[in-house]
Amino acid sequence: MIRFNEILDKISPLYSENEIKILQKAYVFAAQAHKGQIRRSGEPYLSHPLEVANMLADMKLDVTTLTAGLLHDVLEDTDVTAPELKQAFGADIFHLVEGVTKISLVQESTPEIRHEETIRKIILAMTDDLRVIFIKLVDRIHNLQTLKHLDEKKQKRIAKETLELYSPIANRLGMGRIKAELEDLSFRYVDPENFFKITSLIDPLRKEAEKGLENIRNKIEALMEESHIKAKIFYRIKRPYSIYNKMKRRNISFDEVYDFMALRLFTESVEQCYSALGVIHQHFTHIPFRFRDFIAMPKPNLYQALHTTIITEKKQNMEIQIRTYYMHDLAENGIAAHWKYKESHPQDIMKEDKRLQWLREMVELYKEQKSPREFLKSIKTDLIPEEVYVFTPKGKVIALPLGATVLDFAFKIHTEIGLHSAEAKIDGKSASLKTVLKPGNIVEIKTSGKKNPARAWLNVTFTSNARHHIKRWLSQQEKIKNTAIGKELWKKESVKYRIPSAKLKEKHLLGRISEKCNFKVKKIEDFYALIGFGKIIINRKLVQKFFPQETLSDKKKPRINKIVTKVTKKPRPAIQVKGTAEDSVNLAKCCSPIKGEPIIGYITSGKGIHVHARRCPYIRKEILVSQRIVDATWDDTGKGLYKGMLGIECEDLPGVLAKLTAAIAQLKGNISKANVDTTAGHKGQIKLTLMIRDIKHLEKIIKKISEIKEIYLVERI
Repeated sequence: MIRFNEILDKISPLYSENEIKILQKAYVFAAQAHKGQIRRSGEPYLSHPLEVANMLADMKLDVTTLTAGLLHDVLEDTDVTAPELKQAFGADIFHLVEGVTKISLVQESTPEIRHEETIRKIILAMTDDLRVIFIKLVDRIHNLQTLKHLDEKKQKRIAKETLELYSPIANRLGMGRIKAELEDLSFRYVDPENFFKITSLIDPLRKEAEKGLENIRNKIEALMEESHIKAKIFYRIKRPYSIYNKMKRRNISFDEVYDFMALRLFTESVEQCYSALGVIHQHFTHIPFRFRDFIAMPKPNLYQALHTTIITEKKQNMEIQIRTYYMHDLAENGIAAHWKYKESHPQDIMKEDKRLQWLREMVELYKEQKSPREFLKSIKTDLIPEEVYVFTPKGKVIALPLGATVLDFAFKIHTEIGLHSAEAKIDGKSASLKTVLKPGNIVEIKTSGKKNPARAWLNVTFTSNARHHIKRWLSQQEKIKNTAIGKELWKKESVKYRIPSAKLKEKHLLGRISEKCNFKVKKIEDFYALIGFGKIIINRKLVQKFFPQETLSDKKKPRINKIVTKVTKKPRPAIQVKGTAEDSVNLAKCCSPIKGEPIIGYITSGKGIHVHARRCPYIRKEILVSQRIVDATWDDTGKGLYKGMLGIECEDLPGVLAKLTAAIAQLKGNISKANVDTTAGHKGQIKLTLMIRDIKHLEKIIKKISEIKEIYLVERI
């Protein structure tokens, strides 16, 4: 555990006496607030904020950030209130601490929603002051360093989130050292099998590799000295996660990782970088397709260096990275390398720094996104590294993530070009809009005013920017269509119930809608759109609500119809749906959700709400219109039977089916349908349709079936 005095010794030369006093005050405040609290590791809780402050000090950040680092958990984990903290340390420090504090009190929300809301809160706080994410990143590093004290499920969840969110954020900010530490610490918990496999391959080679690196370094140092180039050379062995990621991404073996061994050559100027490259290429054979000039064409996070791969005397591949000392500082610490608040206000840096362009665009694009889950999903997509560099016909470089298509390219150029893309050419040849782009492609887009987005475009776009604009356009068109449908429906129903024309005037009607319904409408078109959309269903009950003084009449149904309706009416599923006036709720047939599993509601015009399981392919592939999706939860008081389908692989032996049905019957499951088939190799394939009480009932049945020795596989279909 680091001590506060050690941090003071480290920072004293950098800060004024008054700044040191603020930090000392924060230390005393945090020590009192966390008094008596113990971490899972057995250490005093104060050890955590001290470690966070120490890492921030290593990054040479300002005293405001260090102070907030010491205090970052007091609002979340102690009795300290927001007004107390603000009064004690001022608005700047309070806003940084508040920015990294988890959302814990959201009424009627699940832990998942609270978690997603917290992530959205942190991302939005970054746009006001980027120091929020500096604190969060080092907070995450220390939590990962002590992750072994948590249970396996939490270990995996935290590590997985780090690789999906925090590590990519560090990468976008150019903070290579932080990114590397986050990745390697997480790798061990996310995929322990591959972690130990990769490390077991590295360890036997390390000693020999370092010997080879030392030998090449000495030779290159001598060459630099002969050429009068001032340079320092260091070497490194590629990190386990970086090796694994490259093997997985490029589908290659460990032996094919060219940059397993690498030298880093630092010079004082760009000119010396190119001179050093020339000397190296004169004396060593290099692999042409492995040369990359990131000085002339920096990465989106402003990373700059020359990368070349040489073949050593022992026929080994070795990467050499050539950069200036300034470039190295930026590569290691990114935007934090020159985060100087004494010269610039945080908002000024946010507006000026090119590395934050992605953040500005992303937040502007998704600040209207009401669903925290969709917001988080969009962010993760946007954070995928942009590693494909393609060109416009005029030579402009466009950076896109792996998997991006021609349509993604079109939207990256301009929204209107994307929306009206008609044809494309890649390297002078006609190509489909769904073609996945490769590095170096020259892409030309032809537009047409007659061409508009189709919902199928969502299946061939990868970037969230393109998908967002396609969805927005489709939503606007749907609103126009729904307004026309709603107007016609309202006209028809008002005639049906013989509502006096005086009561149908816009001003009178709008007042009734606002007064009697939960929907806020500013103009009559909004009301029509809600009807056409399916959020408002016009029936006698609603019309009576609007016009309680009127005696409504409509064509009476024959008595036989009423009897049939009463007999055949299905019981409402045990589901609660928010955000709609509709009472008609049905389970979607495409995925047949089972009570207890995660669900969402989907509004269908004129047909009420269909409830889908979140695993439904229509949901996962975002085929459904997001604006029609509403929150839905199971009502624990409701009872009933639900349909579940299982796919089973087993040995083709007598008696297996009997064992299977006996196991299901033992747990009071009911088989409503069974299909049995055999395949080559004496294997049987069985598809069962069961009627069960809830998802836990189905899980018990799956577990019971899995225990039959002749069964190979049981999965839900």
